[in-house]
Amino acid sequence: MPSTVQVGTILMQEWPGMPQLIGFETEPGWGDWSLVKVPDAFTLDRRIHAAGWNFFFMAAEVKAVFFGSLTAAKVHSALKRILTKVKPQHFNGLEVTAIVGRHFLGVPYGTVSAHSRHMQHSCKLESAETRQSFQRDSEWAQG
Repeated sequence: MPSTVQVGTILMQEWPGMPQLIGFETEPGWGDWSLVKVPDAFTLDRRIHAAGWNFFFMAAEVKAVFFGSLTAAKVHSALKRILTKVKPQHFNGLEVTAIVGRHFLGVPYGTVSAHSRHMQHSCKLESAETRQSFQRDSEWAQG
């Protein structure tokens, strides 16, 4: 499990050659999702574009709420729920955009918000079926 998840954290589903293409190290995350060690999403976007690829940002925000104080374990749990929510869309990236701790009637709770990202070669966003097929092929290639 990644040590720190904060606003701006980028998670990617790795496929053969992806870390070398973007030129950044990755850290194991949850399942086939890896945390990209990058200063910010803008730097990653520039690196991806320089390699001739595109990095899409999906406008729909995905949130997960948890009760209790803002701890790393609670944020990780909320992020796992977000990854479960976005899995059917077959996007290969996720950017954490907000981590907020609040109180309601004295009860602490938190919200983690994220946006799906997708890295692909074409400048036109591929269909869900095409993205799913690519993920299946990359999973097969990894063994």
